[in-house]
Amino acid sequence: MATKIDGCSIYSQNEWIENGSLIIDGETIESINAHSSQSTDQTLHFPSTYKCLPGMIDMHIHGADGADTMDATPEALSKIASALAKEGTTSFLATTITQSVPAIEKAVENAGAVIGHQKSGEAEIIGIHLEGPFINKEKAGAQPERFIIDPDVSLFDHWQSISGNHIKEVTMAPELNGGLDFIRHLKQQHVVASIGHTNGIDEDVIRAIDAGATQVTHLYNGMRGMHHREPGILGGALLHHDLYTELICDGHHVCQGMVNLAYKLKGSDRMILITDSMRAKCLKNGVYDLGGQDVFVDKGMAVLKDGTIAGSVLKMKDSLRNMLAFTDATPADVVQMGAINPALQCGVFDHKGSLEAGKDADLIVLNEKNELVLTICRGTIAYQKEEVD
Repeated sequence: MATKIDGCSIYSQNEWIENGSLIIDGETIESINAHSSQSTDQTLHFPSTYKCLPGMIDMHIHGADGADTMDATPEALSKIASALAKEGTTSFLATTITQSVPAIEKAVENAGAVIGHQKSGEAEIIGIHLEGPFINKEKAGAQPERFIIDPDVSLFDHWQSISGNHIKEVTMAPELNGGLDFIRHLKQQHVVASIGHTNGIDEDVIRAIDAGATQVTHLYNGMRGMHHREPGILGGALLHHDLYTELICDGHHVCQGMVNLAYKLKGSDRMILITDSMRAKCLKNGVYDLGGQDVFVDKGMAVLKDGTIAGSVLKMKDSLRNMLAFTDATPADVVQMGAINPALQCGVFDHKGSLEAGKDADLIVLNEKNELVLTICRGTIAYQKEEVD
């Protein structure tokens, strides 16, 4: 079935097409032009003040709507994927947490089996993100300490094998025993080595970059901070431009001023918007599970009993609006941070991350208030806020 998005401004290949027409044929984009009179099976007309953007890609998301990647069932992943489409996310990395080896094995094997076999109309799982267990206990955060281990190439290779080679990212601490060799191995496997949950120093950042690390997990959180005599992991992440930096832009993990500082130093071309959300997202305040731990959710925050922040309940659509409010970023900058950069890091920019003919029809439409009104996942309407002409 052919569908036309018509009337709004369309952001395609680094430029805005006013009063544009985007034609979808099946699961892919057929063409993008100024207003087209081409007839289609379905036309969705929007005001000229609305914006059509690429769908967002969340590289760091544990769960939503009561489900978690660690549940290790197809039903849980489908529930997450359906919920994410309602917030403007059209692709994501199913993210694990530090747990027992058997629990992680079940999760990666399940996710690997689901990838490529999802139903239409939900966000697509494009890979797996291992957050731990190869991290530093001193910066564990909400990661269960008893399951933390040193980097293990053989164990990773086993997990990669049973996942069907779908692990795309590993969050790890480079200062650990074997950490740099582990990064070199990830680079050889074309897997993103992301520096995170680490108590290293700037010298460890430099060594990690030399070994092949290209990213930093949730900037500011789970890492040694800056000191005027030692930049720490945070200082290294901000200083070394080659590193992409994830950011949880919910106003709780990182305050507005520090979001703005990171944006001014890194720029949109080296930042990646993530949610790091857990199963409580989309649900009421209450007590929920994360990695076998009770997480208390109230007023938009998720914390352990001791007050440690434990993931988030952030929705991607709110992350976009916060980024626009906290900084002088433009919608084009948000596309760079939320779609293009993660697509490049995940190795899927040939078919995702931007609106171009021949790419997957993954897109969102925002109104003049930057509120989400439509999500299309691979050509299928996955969310529609209001009736359109």
